[in-house]
Amino acid sequence: MFALRCCLAAALLAVGSCHATAAEPAKSVFLEELTWTEVRDALAVGKTTVIVPVGGTEQSGPQIVLGKHNARARALAGRIAASLGNAIVAPVIAYVPEGSITPPSGHMRFAGTISIPDAAFEATLEGAARSFRQHGFRDIVLIGDHGGYQKSLARVAARLDREWAATPVRVHAIEEYYLAADRGFAELLRKQGLSDAEIGKHAGAADTSLALAVDAQLVRSERLHDGSALGAAEGVSGDPRRASVAAGRAGLDLIVARTRDAIQREVARR
Repeated sequence: MFALRCCLAAALLAVGSCHATAAEPAKSVFLEELTWTEVRDALAVGKTTVIVPVGGTEQSGPQIVLGKHNARARALAGRIAASLGNAIVAPVIAYVPEGSITPPSGHMRFAGTISIPDAAFEATLEGAARSFRQHGFRDIVLIGDHGGYQKSLARVAARLDREWAATPVRVHAIEEYYLAADRGFAELLRKQGLSDAEIGKHAGAADTSLALAVDAQLVRSERLHDGSALGAAEGVSGDPRRASVAAGRAGLDLIVARTRDAIQREVARR
Protein backbone atom coordinates (compact mmCIF):
# COMPACT_ATOMS: atom_id res chain seq x y z
CA MET A 1 0.00 0.00 0.00
CA PHE A 2 2.84 2.37 0.89
CA ALA A 3 4.55 1.61 -2.44
CA LEU A 4 1.29 2.29 -4.29
CA ARG A 5 0.90 5.65 -2.56
CA CYS A 6 4.48 6.58 -3.49
CA CYS A 7 3.86 5.68 -7.13
CA LEU A 8 0.67 7.75 -7.21
CA ALA A 9 2.44 10.73 -5.61
CA ALA A 10 5.28 10.49 -8.11
CA ALA A 11 2.83 10.30 -11.00
CA LEU A 12 0.95 13.35 -9.77
CA LEU A 13 4.20 15.27 -9.40
CA ALA A 14 5.20 14.33 -12.94
CA VAL A 15 1.83 15.46 -14.34
CA GLY A 16 2.07 18.71 -12.40
CA SER A 17 5.57 19.26 -13.71
CA CYS A 18 4.40 18.70 -17.29
CA HIS A 19 1.56 21.17 -16.83
CA ALA A 20 3.94 23.76 -15.36
CA THR A 21 6.30 23.34 -18.30
CA ALA A 22 3.47 23.59 -20.82
CA ALA A 23 2.15 26.71 -19.10
CA GLU A 24 5.48 28.57 -19.28
CA PRO A 25 5.08 31.66 -21.45
CA ALA A 26 7.10 31.99 -24.62
CA LYS A 27 10.19 34.16 -24.40
CA SER A 28 9.60 37.79 -25.30
CA VAL A 29 10.66 39.18 -28.70
CA PHE A 30 11.84 42.34 -26.93
CA LEU A 31 15.56 42.51 -26.20
CA GLU A 32 15.11 44.52 -23.02
CA GLU A 33 12.85 41.79 -21.58
CA LEU A 34 15.45 39.04 -22.12
CA THR A 35 18.55 38.09 -20.17
CA TRP A 36 21.89 38.08 -21.94
CA THR A 37 21.97 34.29 -21.95
CA GLU A 38 18.52 34.17 -23.53
CA VAL A 39 19.75 36.47 -26.30
CA ARG A 40 22.85 34.28 -26.76
CA ASP A 41 20.69 31.17 -27.01
CA ALA A 42 18.27 32.86 -29.43
CA LEU A 43 21.17 33.74 -31.72
CA ALA A 44 22.42 30.16 -31.54
CA VAL A 45 19.11 28.82 -32.90
CA GLY A 46 18.91 31.30 -35.77
CA LYS A 47 17.25 34.44 -34.40
CA THR A 48 19.80 36.61 -36.14
CA THR A 49 17.55 39.45 -37.27
CA VAL A 50 17.21 42.48 -35.01
CA ILE A 51 14.65 45.21 -35.59
CA VAL A 52 15.64 48.69 -34.41
CA PRO A 53 12.41 50.71 -34.06
CA VAL A 54 12.87 54.47 -34.23
CA GLY A 55 10.19 56.68 -32.75
CA GLY A 56 10.46 60.26 -31.59
CA THR A 57 9.12 62.53 -28.88
CA GLU A 58 6.98 65.25 -30.41
CA GLN A 59 3.69 67.03 -30.08
CA SER A 60 0.70 65.42 -31.80
CA GLY A 61 -2.00 67.91 -31.00
CA PRO A 62 -3.79 68.24 -27.67
CA GLN A 63 -5.40 64.81 -28.07
CA ILE A 64 -2.38 62.46 -28.49
CA VAL A 65 0.47 62.00 -26.02
CA LEU A 66 4.02 63.05 -26.88
CA GLY A 67 5.26 59.45 -26.94
CA LYS A 68 2.91 58.34 -29.74
CA HIS A 69 5.71 57.44 -32.16
CA ASN A 70 7.57 55.45 -29.50
CA ALA A 71 4.55 53.43 -28.43
CA ARG A 72 3.52 52.76 -32.02
CA ALA A 73 7.00 51.79 -33.19
CA ARG A 74 7.44 49.35 -30.29
CA ALA A 75 4.04 47.70 -30.70
CA LEU A 76 4.42 47.33 -34.46
CA ALA A 77 8.00 46.09 -34.24
CA GLY A 78 6.88 43.42 -31.80
CA ARG A 79 4.17 42.22 -34.17
CA ILE A 80 6.55 42.29 -37.14
CA ALA A 81 9.16 40.28 -35.23
CA ALA A 82 6.56 37.69 -34.21
CA SER A 83 5.41 37.47 -37.83
CA LEU A 84 8.96 36.92 -39.07
CA GLY A 85 9.68 34.28 -36.44
CA ASN A 86 13.44 34.85 -36.32
CA ALA A 87 13.71 38.42 -35.04
CA ILE A 88 14.35 40.28 -31.81
CA VAL A 89 13.27 43.89 -31.19
CA ALA A 90 15.78 46.42 -29.87
CA PRO A 91 14.72 49.23 -27.50
CA VAL A 92 12.98 52.11 -29.25
CA ILE A 93 15.14 55.12 -30.13
CA ALA A 94 13.08 57.99 -28.74
CA TYR A 95 15.49 60.91 -29.30
CA VAL A 96 15.44 62.00 -32.95
CA PRO A 97 15.92 65.15 -35.05
CA GLU A 98 12.84 67.36 -34.85
CA GLY A 99 14.22 70.59 -36.29
CA SER A 100 15.82 73.71 -34.91
CA ILE A 101 15.82 74.18 -31.16
CA THR A 102 16.82 77.84 -31.03
CA PRO A 103 14.98 79.49 -32.57
CA PRO A 104 12.38 76.71 -32.42
CA SER A 105 10.83 75.47 -35.64
CA GLY A 106 8.21 72.88 -36.54
CA HIS A 107 7.16 70.71 -33.62
CA MET A 108 9.73 72.38 -31.36
CA ARG A 109 7.30 75.29 -31.11
CA PHE A 110 5.15 73.08 -28.86
CA ALA A 111 6.08 72.15 -25.27
CA GLY A 112 7.53 68.69 -24.75
CA THR A 113 9.03 68.02 -28.19
CA ILE A 114 12.67 66.87 -28.06
CA SER A 115 15.16 67.36 -30.91
CA ILE A 116 18.76 66.23 -31.39
CA PRO A 117 21.23 66.96 -34.23
CA ASP A 118 21.29 64.69 -37.28
CA ALA A 119 24.91 63.73 -36.54
CA ALA A 120 24.09 62.60 -33.00
CA PHE A 121 21.12 60.62 -34.25
CA GLU A 122 23.08 58.84 -36.96
CA ALA A 123 25.92 58.11 -34.54
CA THR A 124 23.40 56.48 -32.18
CA LEU A 125 22.08 54.28 -34.99
CA GLU A 126 25.62 53.32 -35.98
CA GLY A 127 26.59 52.48 -32.42
CA ALA A 128 23.54 50.26 -32.02
CA ALA A 129 24.21 48.49 -35.33
CA ARG A 130 27.87 47.89 -34.45
CA SER A 131 26.79 46.45 -31.10
CA PHE A 132 24.38 44.02 -32.75
CA ARG A 133 26.99 42.95 -35.31
CA GLN A 134 29.45 42.27 -32.49
CA HIS A 135 26.95 39.94 -30.82
CA GLY A 136 26.25 37.92 -33.96
CA PHE A 137 23.18 39.46 -35.57
CA ARG A 138 23.33 39.24 -39.37
CA ASP A 139 20.38 41.37 -40.47
CA ILE A 140 19.94 44.73 -38.74
CA VAL A 141 16.59 46.27 -39.68
CA LEU A 142 15.87 49.98 -39.21
CA ILE A 143 12.22 51.07 -39.19
CA GLY A 144 11.22 54.66 -38.56
CA ASP A 145 7.79 55.90 -37.44
CA HIS A 146 8.48 59.51 -38.42
CA GLY A 147 9.06 60.95 -41.89
CA GLY A 148 11.73 63.49 -41.00
CA TYR A 149 14.63 61.09 -40.50
CA GLN A 150 14.03 58.48 -43.22
CA LYS A 151 17.08 59.77 -45.16
CA SER A 152 19.24 59.35 -42.06
CA LEU A 153 18.18 55.70 -41.76
CA ALA A 154 19.08 55.13 -45.41
CA ARG A 155 22.46 56.91 -45.04
CA VAL A 156 23.45 54.83 -42.03
CA ALA A 157 22.43 51.57 -43.72
CA ALA A 158 24.36 52.42 -46.90
CA ARG A 159 27.45 53.55 -44.99
CA LEU A 160 27.66 50.40 -42.87
CA ASP A 161 26.86 48.10 -45.79
CA ARG A 162 29.83 49.55 -47.68
CA GLU A 163 32.07 49.04 -44.67
CA TRP A 164 30.82 45.50 -44.08
CA ALA A 165 30.63 44.45 -47.73
CA ALA A 166 33.04 41.53 -47.18
CA THR A 167 31.01 40.19 -44.25
CA PRO A 168 27.59 38.46 -44.07
CA VAL A 169 26.10 41.32 -42.03
CA ARG A 170 23.71 43.78 -43.66
CA VAL A 171 21.74 46.80 -42.48
CA HIS A 172 18.29 47.31 -44.00
CA ALA A 173 16.49 50.68 -43.88
CA ILE A 174 12.90 49.60 -44.53
CA GLU A 175 11.12 52.64 -45.96
CA GLU A 176 8.03 50.53 -46.66
CA TYR A 177 7.20 50.69 -42.94
CA TYR A 178 6.74 54.47 -43.10
CA LEU A 179 5.11 54.43 -46.53
CA ALA A 180 2.53 51.90 -45.34
CA ALA A 181 1.71 54.05 -42.30
CA ASP A 182 1.54 57.22 -44.36
CA ARG A 183 0.29 56.52 -47.90
CA GLY A 184 -1.05 52.99 -47.56
CA PHE A 185 -3.16 53.73 -44.51
CA ALA A 186 -4.44 56.97 -46.04
CA GLU A 187 -5.68 55.04 -49.07
CA LEU A 188 -7.44 52.55 -46.79
CA LEU A 189 -9.17 55.39 -44.93
CA ARG A 190 -10.32 56.98 -48.19
CA LYS A 191 -12.03 53.70 -49.07
CA GLN A 192 -13.82 53.90 -45.73
CA GLY A 193 -15.23 57.31 -46.65
CA LEU A 194 -12.83 59.68 -44.89
CA SER A 195 -11.68 62.76 -46.78
CA ASP A 196 -8.07 63.91 -47.14
CA ALA A 197 -8.95 66.89 -44.96
CA GLU A 198 -9.93 64.46 -42.17
CA ILE A 199 -7.06 62.00 -42.68
CA GLY A 200 -4.51 64.80 -42.45
CA LYS A 201 -0.74 64.76 -42.34
CA HIS A 202 -0.21 65.00 -38.59
CA ALA A 203 -2.47 64.20 -35.64
CA GLY A 204 -5.51 63.88 -37.88
CA ALA A 205 -7.83 60.89 -38.24
CA ALA A 206 -5.02 58.60 -39.46
CA ASP A 207 -2.59 59.31 -36.62
CA THR A 208 -5.32 59.26 -34.01
CA SER A 209 -6.84 55.98 -35.24
CA LEU A 210 -3.46 54.23 -35.08
CA ALA A 211 -2.85 55.58 -31.59
CA LEU A 212 -6.27 54.38 -30.40
CA ALA A 213 -5.57 50.90 -31.79
CA VAL A 214 -2.15 50.67 -30.14
CA ASP A 215 -3.39 51.85 -26.74
CA ALA A 216 -6.51 53.94 -26.07
CA GLN A 217 -4.68 55.65 -23.22
CA LEU A 218 -2.47 57.41 -25.78
CA VAL A 219 -5.48 59.50 -26.80
CA ARG A 220 -7.45 62.06 -24.80
CA SER A 221 -10.82 60.92 -26.11
CA GLU A 222 -12.67 63.88 -24.60
CA ARG A 223 -10.92 66.12 -27.11
CA LEU A 224 -12.43 64.03 -29.93
CA HIS A 225 -15.99 64.18 -28.70
CA ASP A 226 -16.39 67.76 -27.51
CA GLY A 227 -17.19 68.88 -31.07
CA SER A 228 -14.24 71.27 -31.28
CA ALA A 229 -12.24 71.41 -34.51
CA LEU A 230 -8.48 71.34 -34.05
CA GLY A 231 -6.10 73.15 -36.37
CA ALA A 232 -2.55 74.31 -36.96
CA ALA A 233 -2.53 76.45 -33.82
CA GLU A 234 -3.02 73.26 -31.80
CA GLY A 235 -0.44 71.31 -33.82
CA VAL A 236 -2.97 69.38 -35.91
CA SER A 237 -3.13 68.85 -39.67
CA GLY A 238 -6.39 67.00 -40.31
CA ASP A 239 -9.56 66.34 -38.35
CA PRO A 240 -9.31 63.53 -35.76
CA ARG A 241 -12.98 63.52 -34.71
CA ARG A 242 -13.91 60.45 -36.80
CA ALA A 243 -10.86 58.44 -35.73
CA SER A 244 -11.68 54.92 -34.55
CA VAL A 245 -10.10 51.83 -33.05
CA ALA A 246 -11.44 49.69 -35.90
CA ALA A 247 -9.80 51.86 -38.55
CA GLY A 248 -6.57 51.90 -36.56
CA ARG A 249 -6.48 48.12 -36.26
CA ALA A 250 -6.84 47.76 -40.01
CA GLY A 251 -3.96 50.21 -40.40
CA LEU A 252 -1.75 48.29 -37.99
CA ASP A 253 -2.43 45.05 -39.88
CA LEU A 254 -1.50 46.75 -43.14
CA ILE A 255 1.77 48.14 -41.77
CA VAL A 256 2.80 44.80 -40.25
CA ALA A 257 2.10 42.82 -43.43
CA ARG A 258 3.83 45.23 -45.78
CA THR A 259 6.85 45.67 -43.53
CA ARG A 260 7.27 41.94 -42.96
CA ASP A 261 7.16 41.32 -46.71
CA ALA A 262 9.68 44.12 -47.36
CA ILE A 263 12.09 42.73 -44.75
CA GLN A 264 11.84 39.25 -46.22
CA ARG A 265 12.57 40.62 -49.70
CA GLU A 266 15.60 42.55 -48.47
CA VAL A 267 17.02 39.61 -46.53
CA ALA A 268 16.49 37.31 -49.52
CA ARG A 269 18.50 39.71 -51.69
CA ARG A 270 21.44 39.36 -49.31
